This record gives sequence, C-alpha cells and structure tokens, in this order.
Amino acid sequence: MNLAALPVTLRQLQYAVAVADARSFRRAAEACHVAQPSLSAQIAELESALGVRLFERDRRRVLLTPAGEALVERARRVLLDVGDMLQAARGHSDPLAGTLRIGVIPTVGPYLLPEIDPALRAAFPRLQLVWVEDKTESLVQQVQRGQLDAALLALEADLGDLEHAAIGRDHFLLAAAAEHPLAHARGAVRLRDLRGQHVLLLEEGHCLRDQTLDLCTTAGADELGFRATSLSTLPQMAAAGSAVTLLPEIALDLENRRGAFTIRPFEEPAPYRTIVLAWRRRSSLHDAVQALATAAREAFESGRRQRTTAAVTPRRPPRKQARQRARPASGGRSRAR
Repeated sequence: MNLAALPVTLRQLQYAVAVADARSFRRAAEACHVAQPSLSAQIAELESALGVRLFERDRRRVLLTPAGEALVERARRVLLDVGDMLQAARGHSDPLAGTLRIGVIPTVGPYLLPEIDPALRAAFPRLQLVWVEDKTESLVQQVQRGQLDAALLALEADLGDLEHAAIGRDHFLLAAAAEHPLAHARGAVRLRDLRGQHVLLLEEGHCLRDQTLDLCTTAGADELGFRATSLSTLPQMAAAGSAVTLLPEIALDLENRRGAFTIRPFEEPAPYRTIVLAWRRRSSLHDAVQALATAAREAFESGRRQRTTAAVTPRRPPRKQARQRARPASGGRSRAR
C-alpha cells in the first residue's frame, strides 16, 4: 500500500459529488454550507491534482465531462466507504443510537407508519428515525448512494442489488361502489370476475401501478383513462361508480373510514405484495437494520390481525346512503317548504 500523502481530500470529493448531483455550483455550495468561491477553488484544486477536467460549465449550466462521469462515481464510492467506516465505529458502542434515515413509498407511508413508527421508537428509545417519502426508483437510488440508510419498499418492484428483510404480506382487496355488480356477488372475488371491467390505476412511477396492472392484464380487465397521482383518489373514484379499483389491505381503515364504498376480498390464493425493509449490500448497519425489521414485522403482524377481521366481512356504505343512491330520480316537482 502506498502511504505517501494523497493529493486530494475527502472534502474535495464531497464538493465534486455535490456539484454532480446539483448540476450547479451555487446549489452545491448551499447544500455543503460553504461559500461558492471556496467550493469552486476546491474543485479547481481537485481537477489540477487529477489532471483532468471534471465539469464543463458556463453561465447557464454545468455538465460532467466523460472523465468526470467516471471519476465522480469513484468519489461517491470512496465517500460511501468512509461513511461505512464511521458508522461501523459508532456501531461498536450502540448501532441503534443516533439517527437513521429511512425511506418509504407513498402507498405504504400513510398506512403503515402510524403502526410501526411508535413500535420502533418504543423498542429503540435512543434511536431517532427520519422518514423520507418518495417513489421506488428514487428511494432505491438514494439507498444505493448512501443518502438513506434503508427504505420500506415492495419486493415485487426492481430493488437492484439491495438486501432486504420481509415485513409482511399486504393483500389486495376490490373496492367498488355499492351499486356495482361485483359489490353484490356472493363469496370472494375471482380474478376472472374482472374480465371486461374498467379498473382505476395510479399514474406511471408508482410500483403499485405495475403490480395491479399485471393483475388486470392477467384477468382481462381494462384500465380506465384516468390515472391518479395518489392512492386516496382511487377508491373515492370507485365509490362514484365509474369503475372498480384494487386497494391494499393496509389502506382499508383509512381510505374507507366513512364506508363510502364496498370492499370485497379475493379468493385464495389472493393477490398481494410483500413489504420489505431494504438496505445497501455490505452496509455496516446490516445488524441494526435487521433489528429494525424484526420490530417492524411484529408491529405489522399485530395490526394485520385487526385488518384481516375487517377485510373478511365486506364493507358497504351506510344503509341510508345506499338507499339514496338506489332511489330512481323523480320526474315530479318537489313541494316547497
């Protein structure tokens, strides 16, 4: 090993990665909490030490050179390794003390965090959890880059080379308006019952869309032209009678708290997604994240027993509301009061 003094510093590598991510010297300086002239000087010293230009810049934009693309990725890996070394050092005292940054997808966060966040805080009182909500692709990239320590994701999505521990299965349920034909059928819904039905789905970018779209394709169902940006919109649109939708079991209590639509379970083997806690391979936090996953799994199973009871019995809108929907429109004029 060459023990001679190195011509570059970790700080310079951090600045280079920040500029590459922000595509702006000004925004990179703000992110690093340093004056822009100081950051620019350090980048110039780094380029001089390496003997290549990392960035092409003018007044309007900053671009990575071909050499910059390759070397910034190497710098990113160096910084990740240094971060792992620091985390490993802290882990010798208490790996579950301090701060962990955990990502969560939008179709899981509002429904599962109220269950597992209090359980994790009770199990690990010295741990501070920072939750970051984003779509799957972005979260996977942030975990791989070390910007997040782990993320709650669906296993059926593309998780790259991340390691994971299962939290639990989240079964899909059918949500439909009270007057929809599928709301009145006896027994559990079969996938073939969806043939020819219009189904509401999320917009592109949500992994839940890909999973439900695969089910619809298998069943011969048709996607309705409308695409929702949030899961909450889908059952409310279904309640209006325009189409049906598939609702994750963990979302049932929150999204149908007013009994606005009918819920039907699918026959076995029922479709589901697997919620996992994923982290970067070879992370020094492996044992700590495994401990988090165990506590999260216990909280999930505790909540699941309650959700299962609610899902087995189909939910229908209040009787008064159902009668109002079923009542035919009258052609006569109402008497003024």
